[in-house]
Amino acid sequence: MALEMKVPSPGESITEVEIAQWLVADGDWVEKDQAIAEVDSDKATLELPAEASGIITLKAEEGDAVAVGDVVCLIDTEAARPDGKEEVETYKNPGDESGGENAGPDIDKQHAQQKDTGEKAAPKTETPSKPSTQSQAQDTKTYATGTPSPAAKKILSEKGMDASTVKGSGRDGRITKSDAENATPSMGTPGAGGRGTERKKLSMLRRKVAERLVAAKNETAMLTTFNEVDMGAIFEIREEYKEKFKEKHGVSLGFMSFFTLAVVRALNLYPDVNSMIDGDYQIKHDFKDISIAVSGPKGLMVPVIRNAENLTFRGVEAEVKRLAIRARDGQITVDEMTGGTFTISNGGVFGSMLSTPIINPPQSGILGMHNIVERAVVRDGAIAIAPVMFVALSYDHRIIDGRESVGFLVAVKEALENPTELLMNNDIKKALEL
Repeated sequence: MALEMKVPSPGESITEVEIAQWLVADGDWVEKDQAIAEVDSDKATLELPAEASGIITLKAEEGDAVAVGDVVCLIDTEAARPDGKEEVETYKNPGDESGGENAGPDIDKQHAQQKDTGEKAAPKTETPSKPSTQSQAQDTKTYATGTPSPAAKKILSEKGMDASTVKGSGRDGRITKSDAENATPSMGTPGAGGRGTERKKLSMLRRKVAERLVAAKNETAMLTTFNEVDMGAIFEIREEYKEKFKEKHGVSLGFMSFFTLAVVRALNLYPDVNSMIDGDYQIKHDFKDISIAVSGPKGLMVPVIRNAENLTFRGVEAEVKRLAIRARDGQITVDEMTGGTFTISNGGVFGSMLSTPIINPPQSGILGMHNIVERAVVRDGAIAIAPVMFVALSYDHRIIDGRESVGFLVAVKEALENPTELLMNNDIKKALEL
């Protein structure tokens, strides 16, 4: 009996997926629930598990776009179970026997044949003959224009230059050593390195990300405002409590919890930033679903921390860790990346000093975090060294004015520079649940 495996729906509004990679080959034995393929939707990459055990027959190629409900493979559930180990090795290493172990004897045989040929040919050249008039004439032969001398050829090779680009000054246009030494490669002369190219189709997820980024640039009135944050107070709190925090809660006390709770506070003060535009209407949210931009194996992913306004430092850090692991392992679901009212993007983990993050539609704002560098700052009229981060807020000017955007970013800055009072209600241990 052949079981038809159809493409399941990965989420609401998704009607098509792309076969990113088959994890098995046509004719392989597969076990029930074994991952047999990775499929890309426009929001995530998901694994396709086998619905039964048997011999598989593939009905779609890698890179094919298939509709939800289409048959992508057949599984013969009545087939006899083969010796799984031998079958896998035979398929995955078809070249080992012919091109691996047997390659050595073939090469040795070829060398032996060449050796025999050389030994048989040697007696024919043992008796030298007197130079003929023809061989003497070869001493005065002419060279094709542009032929380099051996020394010139070596020099041109070291420079990565082609002889055809050099004009020879020697006899019959021959390129001399001096010509090669004086030759200078032009800006358009290819070097000696490789110049290969590769054409690879973008995954459905990457194509969708590209489409959304272009749409965000073209369909929103996006502007960016900047500020700087003295991270000294956060450094002191983390230095004193991070070990106790991790020991009790099993997660690290990172920067993301401070930034998330600072954003929640700022969104309460400036609710327009926590809204979206829908035609002629503004939609405001009374909840704070914070999207966290993370880099996954298939590209940028933006899982959502739901109702961040109800979370503590421990709650935020635990949720960030959970979502990051699921994104890294390719287990993130469409539902976990759907929605979001505001986004935080941390380019600082890659070393970025400053950037203009792009809005994640239909949201109206995104906060960009960057690397932390020790800089000279003024405190109480004196110059001091402090860990400073530049922050950026990109916003849709159609719905958010300058007052709201600048005020929002200043509110974030104030909370990060004075977290004990503005984020912890002057009780650090209670806020960290220690």
